[in-house]
Amino acid sequence: MASQLLLPTNTFTNSSLVKVFVTGDDLTLKRKPNHATRVSYGFSLRANAALISSHRSSVEVPRQWYNLVADLSVKPPPQLHPKTFEPIKPDDLTHLFPNEIIKQEETLERFIDIPEEVLEIYKLWRPTPLIRAKRLEKLLQTPARIYFKYEGGSPAGSHKPNSAVPQAYYNAKEGVKNVVTETGAGQWGSSLAFASSLFGLDCEVFQVAHTYQQKPYRRLMMQTWGAKVHRSPSELTEAGRRILQADPSSTGSLGIAISEAVEVASRNEDTKYCLGSVFNHVLLHQTVIGEECIKPGPSNSTQPCIKQMEEYGETPDVIIGCTGGGSNFAGLSFPYIREKLKGKINPIIRAVEPSACPSLTKGVYAYDFGDTAGLTPLMKMHTLGHDFIPSPIHSGGLRYHGMAPLVSHIYDQGFLEAISIPQTECFQGAIQFARTEGIIPAPEPTHAIAATIREALRCKETGEAKVILMAMCGHGHFDLASYEKYLRGELVDLSFSEEKIQESLSKVPLVV
Repeated sequence: MASQLLLPTNTFTNSSLVKVFVTGDDLTLKRKPNHATRVSYGFSLRANAALISSHRSSVEVPRQWYNLVADLSVKPPPQLHPKTFEPIKPDDLTHLFPNEIIKQEETLERFIDIPEEVLEIYKLWRPTPLIRAKRLEKLLQTPARIYFKYEGGSPAGSHKPNSAVPQAYYNAKEGVKNVVTETGAGQWGSSLAFASSLFGLDCEVFQVAHTYQQKPYRRLMMQTWGAKVHRSPSELTEAGRRILQADPSSTGSLGIAISEAVEVASRNEDTKYCLGSVFNHVLLHQTVIGEECIKPGPSNSTQPCIKQMEEYGETPDVIIGCTGGGSNFAGLSFPYIREKLKGKINPIIRAVEPSACPSLTKGVYAYDFGDTAGLTPLMKMHTLGHDFIPSPIHSGGLRYHGMAPLVSHIYDQGFLEAISIPQTECFQGAIQFARTEGIIPAPEPTHAIAATIREALRCKETGEAKVILMAMCGHGHFDLASYEKYLRGELVDLSFSEEKIQESLSKVPLVV
């Protein structure tokens, strides 16, 4: 007999409840008369049905962001002014950011309230599902239990709107008309373009040259939402022209694109800069990911369950996420580090980066610029040198010379471990994941998938039934050219030369 369940109202674009009848694998929608009903932004009915449980509780969208800095006994080193090397003051950042963002960057408060206007937009795709990868477990024949937090159901297809929406909101609230940014793989650029369209902002994006050509549909996605997109390095900025003069065929880098975006913001009073990773306020916004995982739903709720970790009755033994700038990794792991600091849990927390751009595992922990031209504040972070240009791997979002200062700080303090994995192993894992779990991952989270498979196979050898929680930060629908290359056997592992890194590191500013 079919079981009758009700989907949460925020799954749909209107407020009508829709009855779903589940018999085996079949789904039939019954909608109220005279009400249009459609699933918002590609969040599949099959996935919804898989997540609905007879256990009647729900996970709510978090109403606050969590600030890990408040709970650290050793605070991270301050950002420094790029000219004076003195600690940055709030006034030093007003040409780049709106006041509320500057406050969030420096705050020591533990929790920051999420504005109602932002919450309402979050509800288009949040809460996001936590899914047990049973078919992948079966393929690997592992006793480990694998869970992944899937952020690919957002409008832009990744976790990036979690910060793009509040950044656009705060800029619009303070009367800003234009925002400018950079993007590597296009996930952040498309997210800011989406958010800007909601708040009536003009948006300009400098996209790294390699992915500008490699991912044209990401570019078109940004343009569809109204953004102007430039290939970086470009002739539009002094920073871009300098790079092109030295290397006309430059494939670009996030560091170069940041320089161009910051230059545009600095010379135009009506324009502010937005960024998708690295800074504290971005990591803060992303903590909605981990907060959803860690918080149980209200016991008196009559809504169906979108299961999260406590609803499964599980506590992770290992938490794994890919790292480039660090936002997705921080979003999942920081709330768990809070509980670890309280002594409630003790998971291994593992950051995974590309072998061709290994800032945590091969870089130095030092003050360096966040961009190539040296326009940003100096940040103490694990860096390969601000003018290091990584090989053009397919994970464009991870091609960054440095790591978020806060992630670098807690790595230095011993709260997490880091490994690097080459891209062929990552795509091999992605194929296994896609053919078992049905989701084609973006190239960035394939690093987390590969590391999860390594851990699961170790459990197979040892017989340990570990609980593995993985960050699956986005889908790869616009990355199929990368998959085509892998499936044809044309994808190769790219690395770096020690000489290249040493040359770049020699230009890191000496800060005493």
